[in-house]
Amino acid sequence: MLSPQDQLTELVRALETDQHVFATDPLLITEKLQSEDGTPIQKLHRRASRIDSNGALARVLGKIDGRIKGIMIVMSVVWCISGFLGLFTLLQSNVVNFFYVLVCLLGFHTIMLGGWLVMTLINRDQQAPSWFASFVSPSYLIRGKDDVTKAAVDLYERQLQHSGMRWYLGRFSHQLWLATLTGMLLAIIFLLIVRQYSFSWESTLLSDQALVSLTQILGWLPGMVGFDVPDSTAIAQSRLVTEAMPLSVARQWAGLLVGSLLMYGIVPRAIAWVFCALMFRRKKMRLDIKQPYYQKIINFWQRQVVDADDFTEVPAPVAPKAAVSAGKKLVALLEYPSNQDNWWQSGLDGSHHGFQQSSEVEDFGIVDDRDDMARLKHYLDEHPVQVLLGIHSKALPDRGTLRKLDQIAAHAKDGLIVQLLSDTTPSAGLTDARTDDEPVDKQAVRYQQWQTALSARKIGLVDIDS
Repeated sequence: MLSPQDQLTELVRALETDQHVFATDPLLITEKLQSEDGTPIQKLHRRASRIDSNGALARVLGKIDGRIKGIMIVMSVVWCISGFLGLFTLLQSNVVNFFYVLVCLLGFHTIMLGGWLVMTLINRDQQAPSWFASFVSPSYLIRGKDDVTKAAVDLYERQLQHSGMRWYLGRFSHQLWLATLTGMLLAIIFLLIVRQYSFSWESTLLSDQALVSLTQILGWLPGMVGFDVPDSTAIAQSRLVTEAMPLSVARQWAGLLVGSLLMYGIVPRAIAWVFCALMFRRKKMRLDIKQPYYQKIINFWQRQVVDADDFTEVPAPVAPKAAVSAGKKLVALLEYPSNQDNWWQSGLDGSHHGFQQSSEVEDFGIVDDRDDMARLKHYLDEHPVQVLLGIHSKALPDRGTLRKLDQIAAHAKDGLIVQLLSDTTPSAGLTDARTDDEPVDKQAVRYQQWQTALSARKIGLVDIDS
C-alpha cells in the first residue's frame, strides 16, 4: 500500500487528469512551489496537501483506510474469542490426554504454517491473489458516485493488485493465527489457575519407550527457556491416569503444555508475521515520479532563470481583433458575474452596426456548471448567432475553463468573440480562493495569459475604447 501522503498525491494526479475542479487551483500551487525548497517527492506531497485545502480528498482516503483496518481488527478479536472458547470447551474434563490436546492445539496450525512456508518458497515472485483483492475491495466498503470516491476506489484497487500485497495478505493471515493462539493461551492459563488437572497418555500402536522419547524431545525447547517438563519417572506414572495425580507431576505436564503452545505455536507465527511485515515494507508500493504527469511538474520546478544578457525577448502572443458581425448576438459570462449592467454594450458600441435595440441581444447569463453548458450548446445548435463571451479577470485559463471555451466555440455557428472584463470595485460577494484582492500586476499577467489562449485558438478579442 502507498503511504497516506503518496495516496493523496496519486489521487490528485488521477483527478487532475480527469479535469476535476479542486478546492484550490493546481496551477497557482505549482507556481508557488517553484521557489520553495525540498526534494521532488516532498514538494509533490506539499502540492497535493495544498490542492486539497478543504481536506475532502484526505477524508475519503481516511474513510477507506479506517474501514479496512476496522475489519481486520474485528476479525482478529473474533478469532481470539473463538480460540479461547474452543480450548475452554476442550478442557472440560479433569483428566486430560496430553497428546490429544496437543494435537488439537498445534496439529492443524503446524500443517498450515508448513504449507505457507512451502508456497512462499515456490511462489516467491507471484502477484497478489485476486481473491484477496475482491475480499477487501473498497467498492464494498464505501459507496459513492462522485468523482473523488470513484477515483479513490480505483486507486485502492490498483494497490491491491501490486506484487507486494502477497506479503500484506501473509501478515494478515499470521495475525489471525496469532489471535487464535493467544486466545488458546489465555484459556489454558485461566483454567490452570481455577482448576486442577491430571494429565495422561496412552497409545495402541506406539510403545511406552517411544512415547517417553517423544515427550523428552518435545520438552527440549520449552525446557531451554525455563518451562517445567516431566522427567522419565513422571512420564511413566502418567500412563492411563484416571484420577488425581500428584500436584508436582501435574505442574510439569502443565508447563510442557503451555511451553509447547508458546514455542511451537506462537513464536513461529510471530516470526512469520515479522518476516511478512519486513518483506511488505521492502516490496511496498511507492510513488512513481517517472510518470509523464509528475515529470512535467518536476521539470517546471527545475527551470533555471535565463541570464538577462543572453535573453532575447519574444513578442507575447496577441489575440486577433474581433470581427463583430451584423445580426442577433448572444452574450454570456464565463464562470464569474460582472459588476456592470449591460457589460456587453461597451464592446458592441465600437462596431459599425450600432446595436441600439435590446431585442438584438440575447443575454444568456453566467455559464459555469455542466447544466449551463448543456443549455448553451442546445441553444446554439438551434440558433445561428454570434456569441460574445465576457471573461472576468478572476477566471483562470486552466484546462477546465479552456475546455468550456472550446465547446462554446465549436457550437457557435456564427463565430465566437471574447470581451475581457476587469473588476475595479471589489465586492465581498465576488471573492475567490485563487485571486483574493488580486493586484494590478497579476491582472495584467492574467490578461496576457488570456491573450495567449485566444491567440492559439484564433478567437477574436473585442477592442474596447477606453
